This record gives sequence, structure tokens and C-alpha cells, in this order.
Amino acid sequence: MTRNCISFALSLSAGIALTAAAALAKDAPPAPAPAVPSVATPAYSRYNMEEWKAKFPHYPSHLKLDEALTKEDAQFNAPSVMTCAGCHPQQYEEWQNSMHSMAFQDPVYLGELNLAIKAVGKDIAKQCEGCHTPAAFLLGETEGEFDFDKLSPLAKAGVSCDVCHSIKQHTHLETPSGEPENGSYILSPNRKDAKTGESKLTKYGPFPNYEGCGGGFHECVESPLHRTSEMCAGCHQVFHYKEHFPIEHTYAEWKKSIYSIKGVQCQDCHMVDIDTFKRSADTFTLPKRGEYRHYFNGANFVQYFLAELKAKKEGNEKLAANAKQKFDMAVERLQAAAELEIEPFYNAKGDLSKIRVRVHNKRAGHNLPTSLSNIRQMWLEVLITDSKGNVLLKSGFLDEKGELDPKTYNFNSDGMDINMKFALDPWEVVSFSKHDTIPPKGYRDVYYTLINDAKADELKFSAKLRFRQASQAVVEKLLSNQPKGVDLEKIYGLTAVPAVPVVDMVVQEVTLKTKGEPEAVK
Repeated sequence: MTRNCISFALSLSAGIALTAAAALAKDAPPAPAPAVPSVATPAYSRYNMEEWKAKFPHYPSHLKLDEALTKEDAQFNAPSVMTCAGCHPQQYEEWQNSMHSMAFQDPVYLGELNLAIKAVGKDIAKQCEGCHTPAAFLLGETEGEFDFDKLSPLAKAGVSCDVCHSIKQHTHLETPSGEPENGSYILSPNRKDAKTGESKLTKYGPFPNYEGCGGGFHECVESPLHRTSEMCAGCHQVFHYKEHFPIEHTYAEWKKSIYSIKGVQCQDCHMVDIDTFKRSADTFTLPKRGEYRHYFNGANFVQYFLAELKAKKEGNEKLAANAKQKFDMAVERLQAAAELEIEPFYNAKGDLSKIRVRVHNKRAGHNLPTSLSNIRQMWLEVLITDSKGNVLLKSGFLDEKGELDPKTYNFNSDGMDINMKFALDPWEVVSFSKHDTIPPKGYRDVYYTLINDAKADELKFSAKLRFRQASQAVVEKLLSNQPKGVDLEKIYGLTAVPAVPVVDMVVQEVTLKTKGEPEAVK
């Protein structure tokens, strides 16, 4: 029997290996010399942290409270029936179980926060808390030792109604990097009369004021900022706490895209339902006022999964259905974001020599994936079989531990630390050695090169574009390092770390002829 033999090579972008060497004179006298800092802890930094601490009182967070208010004067309210939900029930229900509402409850985030504090110290928590629970942070609630059980409803509400609707202005251009980063906003939840001392709640929003707005509970102020992506930028650009390197650069990805040029803002895709999102991305048609929603829906679907478990454990079926709806929405959004194009190429002899998989970023207004792109995993799973079903090639499959083959083509970034070595933790990453994410409306090509001794006339080529928020090992590490007061069994009913959910964004299967017309690879 003739054995079918197909081997392949993936064309990958080579990482840049950087090394440094210092030459010392052989005959140098043994006289005392200035101490040379250890390579592991370089003394040099581009930034004077003390200078920036003087400018931003909560540095490395750049979040500020309105100068007219003190912590004692500031009046933030946790969302409830007595506050926001009483007058805005639809918006409250949409916000519930959103990533904004769970920003300070997400156990993946809490594990990362706990490890960061252990590695670098308590001060780094300011960078995180300034965006994950801004109101409680500005009131000083998170200053002491972290104990989840002792957090107020305001802190657990994360990015609540009062947070976004108290943003008076941004300070994006005043940061060390000169662009949005680490919560570069000024919050003003209320206005205090300097003469009478009377305080009035003040809420900023995207639409013009009208008589009766606020129902006597708060004043309404029209804010053009709330209609732009700059509203989102300060917390959706995360920079290294010391070197201000962009670990997450979502706003800048959008800013340099066709979406920005066409005037499509973050809100036009993430504060609408799925059909409206598709229309915004496909036609650059802006939503009408009545089409905006407070879903803040994106690719972070794991927390929706956990929120459903939490609600079911509490016996709240309505809230569980709310979380499931947002989970399904996130999955559908991912499945609408990309498309695959598979094309064979034949050599001069007419033999199938290369198969190109072109991955298009069809609808994401930023790179795909975005956010912590050194943690996210978006990869190609490929299977080639002959006409009898024999497997000739497998690539990108998960092993029994839920991990990917290191040779899998992963559309992500590789982080480097200050010593130019591979780094994964965000408090260490100060550069990228590889950045293979896909720009908006752009594409990436992956070539499978074949040496074909098969006798079959046809081959079946199956490809899946798959996504998960992090590897199984990373999630297990983070869920196993929860801070004080976080009991995963008590909250979610988890007695072990579950398999990280994977979404099949695109699934495509084609039949390819092993003989064809020679054609140059495009």
C-alpha cells in the first residue's frame, strides 16, 4: 500500500531576539568603580514617578476628583431601585451583568490584581482600581488591605451609572505618554454651591438637557465627550504603571482605523444590539438615539458564564437569564467579527503546493483580538484529510490539559520585560517582541506548504478560527490566587477550575484538487 505523505510548514513572523554585551578592558586597574545596577533591576526609567505623583494624586491611576469637591463632599451612589433603577429601569437591566457592572467582581481580574500586589506592592492596585471601581476608589475605600467581603455596594458595582455619568472631562493629553491611559478622567458627581454649601447631584450625558430631566433628583448636563470614543479611551488604554508602555491599546487601534475616519465611535458598536452593531460596522451608518443600549458588550464572555452560575446559586433565575443573554450576545458578536478565505496554489508541475488561509477582521473597529493581546488566544485549528477520511495534517488542536501546541498560529502578541525576555504578567511587559493581531478591515495570511505524495485527486481542508480569553493554565493560575474574601465555591459553586470556554468564530470546510493550474502566490 502506498502511504500518503504530507508535511507542512507554517510561515510565521520571526520574533526579534535582542542581546546586549559589554566589553571590559583586560588590564583595567582594580580601583573602585561606580556601582553598576543589576540587569534584573535597571535603575533607568524614562519617567520621574515623583513628578507625576505630584500631578496625579492617585498615580499610577490618572483619575481625579473635581477640584471643587473633597472626598467628603463627593456624592456617589450605588445603582439600586432607590437611585438609578427607579427612573431608568431599562438602562439598569441592560447594565446588570455587563462587564462594567462586574468590573470589580470578575475573579480573573481579582486574581491578576492579587498577584500584582504581591509582586510589585499595594501602589500598583491604584492603576487597576481607578478603572475597575472608580467611585469607591476616589472615596478612599480601596486604600487598605483588600477584603472582598467588606466592600460596599458602590465598590462592587464597579463601573456604575454614577461613574460614566459623572465624567466631567478627560485629561488624556496630560498623561506621561501624552495620550489616554489608566483612567485619565475628572469625575464630578455633584455640584456644591460655594456660598450656601448646598449640593446638587449632576449627571453628564450625550443628549441635550430638557425641562424635567433628572426628575428633581439630579441636574442634567449635555456632554459632547459622551458622544465620542474619547469617553472610553481613558480606561481602554492600559499602560505599564512605571514605563507607560501600552499593554492595551484599543483606543489607538480604533483611532488609526477606517472606523475613526468614517466617524463610527466605540458606542456605535458596543452600546447597541447585534443587528445595529453589524450595520454600524458594515455600512458605517450611525445608530439613532433610540437604538443605544447599556450592554457594553464585547468579547469577554467568560464573566457572563460565571455571572449566570452566581445568579443560579442565589436562586435568581431572572438575573441568570440576563447573564445568559449577554453571553449569547458576546458569542454572536465574536462570530460576526471575522471571516476566512481559503485558496490553493499549484506549483509549476501542477501539484498542490500551498494553501493560504486569509483571516479578515470584518467588523471589529479595533485590532482582532484587542485588549490584553498577549493573554488572549485567537488561533487557527486546521485538519486535512484524504478522500478516505485519513488524517494527513492536524494543527491548532487542544491537548488533554486544554493547552495549545506551541507551533499553533496564534494571532496575538508576545510581551517582553525590561531585560527583553518573554513576559506574560502586565506589570512586567514593557514591549512586544511579536504583534500579530489583525487591524480593522484588514487581514493576516497563514500559508500551509505541502509536499504532496498523495495519490488522491482531492483533499478536504477544514479550518476553524477559535477564540478564548486566556489559556487554561493562565485561568487556573488566576482563579487559584483570589484575594481575601473571594470564595469561588460560595459565590459561583465552583469546586474546581472549569475548562475555559472556546468560541468557534468561523468554521469553513473546502474540497481541494491535488492537481491544478500553476499560479503565483498572491
